[in-house]
Amino acid sequence: MKHHLNTLYVFTQGAYLRKESETVVVRIDKESKMRLPLLNIGAIVCFGRVGISPQLLGFCGEKGIAISFMTNHGRFLAAVNGFTPGNVLLRREQYRRADDDEATKRIARACIVGKLANYRTVLRRGVRDQAASEGTLRLERVATRIDAVIRTLDLTRTLDQLRGMEGEFSREYFGVFNDLITTQKEDFLLAGRTRRPPLDRVNAMLSFLYSMLANDLRSACEATGLDAAVGFLHRDRPGRPSLALDLMEEFRPVLVDRLVLSLINRGQVKSSGFEESPGGGIQMNEATRKLIVAAYQKRKQDSVTHPFLDEKMTLGLVPHIQARLLARHLRGDSDAYPPFVWK
Repeated sequence: MKHHLNTLYVFTQGAYLRKESETVVVRIDKESKMRLPLLNIGAIVCFGRVGISPQLLGFCGEKGIAISFMTNHGRFLAAVNGFTPGNVLLRREQYRRADDDEATKRIARACIVGKLANYRTVLRRGVRDQAASEGTLRLERVATRIDAVIRTLDLTRTLDQLRGMEGEFSREYFGVFNDLITTQKEDFLLAGRTRRPPLDRVNAMLSFLYSMLANDLRSACEATGLDAAVGFLHRDRPGRPSLALDLMEEFRPVLVDRLVLSLINRGQVKSSGFEESPGGGIQMNEATRKLIVAAYQKRKQDSVTHPFLDEKMTLGLVPHIQARLLARHLRGDSDAYPPFVWK
């Protein structure tokens, strides 16, 4: 079983990372501030103006430690990866399936079912955790509609119809998202999903964490030997990791949405941690970004029982397991891709 390695996130502007023996050293103003063993690191993510030595880049490429570069506010810029592991026959089969409408539809449907099922769980947990009110009635109503539509997502529908239903129920889900917020309601109000730029504090948190999640799924695909750029639900587009976005769908409610709700409802984030950007969007200050990253890392350490394998593992390991399950399906070792459905 693969072990859940840590991700090193570097926010300090002007920081420089270098390799010394089997450790990564973080230097700021030419002073060593942190030293970590590379044995325990699975990925390095740099935000903003952060430099890395050629020796560290080479070592990470050789050892399969993914390095990603993001803007200050979490938008992906570039990644550095070494040799892609895995059998070339797996990737060739991935390309063949992506060109086959029926094969594509089966995998896309599984991703949508996982996403909608996890939407349903988030909504019903919200109902369970609150006193009965008009808000809980709205949550239960949407959860019931999602429950019903999952049963109708059969393969007689076209791929465009499946995508349309996914979009429709995502809008319904975010339409009642404010009913899941129980404290700080005036300061944290979701006015529909807005992305570039996010126009409110909730969207700012969601977009930032979705970017981090997409980066994790890209790493999981590449570590398994899959091509992260060739997807099934998300079609090919230059520069987009379509397969990573496919697998990410079932994790959005589990790893991001619930975390954002917890941070707000427990008062761990405050409105003072956000500011308006020159472009009119809302962005987080550095302290809030660090708090959210720490919470995200902690969330990935939570233990879950995988519903298909019936094994206990950390939540952060599940994306790697899902990538391997997809690879098994593409190789013909399993009849279908089983999405991760959270209980």
